Amino acid sequence: MALWDEVVAAYARPGVPEICLQLQDEFGQNTSLLLWAAMARPGDEAVLARGAAAARSWDETALKPLRAVRRALKPPCPPVADAAREGLREDVKAAELRAERVLVETLEGLSGGDRDASALAAVTAAARAWGQPVPSEALAALVAALA
Repeated sequence: MALWDEVVAAYARPGVPEICLQLQDEFGQNTSLLLWAAMARPGDEAVLARGAAAARSWDETALKPLRAVRRALKPPCPPVADAAREGLREDVKAAELRAERVLVETLEGLSGGDRDASALAAVTAAARAWGQPVPSEALAALVAALA
């Protein structure tokens, strides 16, 4: 199973979307980076640092702009018809998901397939490499929800 498929299956587990949103919105984390770390479990700090750098670049280039447009399209925008606005919002949502996939596949290429670390250690190291402080309890909740 490809890592992207693992990430999608993990994200569908109860509680995972809510925890990911909290980590993203409250703590400024990149959830694709964290999910990659939890699934690929790279133990090498240099790999995690390269992953965080790649995620940061892609976040600025694609993910943040797409997310901002998707969120801006959520409320009504008269005189644009709601159906047209919602249709466009769904297209942007699909593009955002595709951008997430591109990032996860890029990160997968960095990890090399060796699962050297525990999921919690890898997620904690990825969050640290991302550079935003996050409570260890929030990361532990994500790992527990993924288990």
